[in-house]
Amino acid sequence: MQRIGLLGGTFDPPHVGHLWLAETAREQLMLDEVVFLPVGLPPHKEGKAITAVSHRLAMLQLALADSPFALNTLDVQRQPPHTTVTLLPLLRQQYGPEAAFWWLIGADSLRNLPTWVQPQQILTQCRLGVLPRPGVEIEWSALETAVPGVRALVDWLDGPTLAISATTVRQWARAGHSLRYLLPAAVWHYVRDHALYRRES
Repeated sequence: MQRIGLLGGTFDPPHVGHLWLAETAREQLMLDEVVFLPVGLPPHKEGKAITAVSHRLAMLQLALADSPFALNTLDVQRQPPHTTVTLLPLLRQQYGPEAAFWWLIGADSLRNLPTWVQPQQILTQCRLGVLPRPGVEIEWSALETAVPGVRALVDWLDGPTLAISATTVRQWARAGHSLRYLLPAAVWHYVRDHALYRRES
């Protein structure tokens, strides 16, 4: 039985926190593979400015070039809606019925799980590998009321946590600060060379 970690996101940009989550999960959940799944247009970001898919894919390819992780572009290639609940059956077709899936997220995403499209249906298709985030507490009573049975399907990851997100990376860049060491070196060069996330005039 293959043990597969699935890490979805816009990756706008991919940063060291993404790689740390993937590595922590790979080691602690004894995963055979961790797959990065860039999303085309997530429903919760419709109407918001998102960097072009071509840039996001290029950055992710650079971020993963020297890693043990895989890149799967199934989601960006399919028609919307780009939701986790509709992506998982397609991944099941690729990996087969015997594969065991873990959807890898930070604790902030776990806290927001009730806002996802059909979260209960998601949990019939995978377990959740969750990395704690600084300052994020889970109100289990409320979460269990909204998504019954979720607690039994969470596998907590252990280790140092990072208070970093793509949103804060973009905000930091637009404030005129350096992104060096927040991003993999090749991604940092790409962002600089393509003038992404510049301070707005």
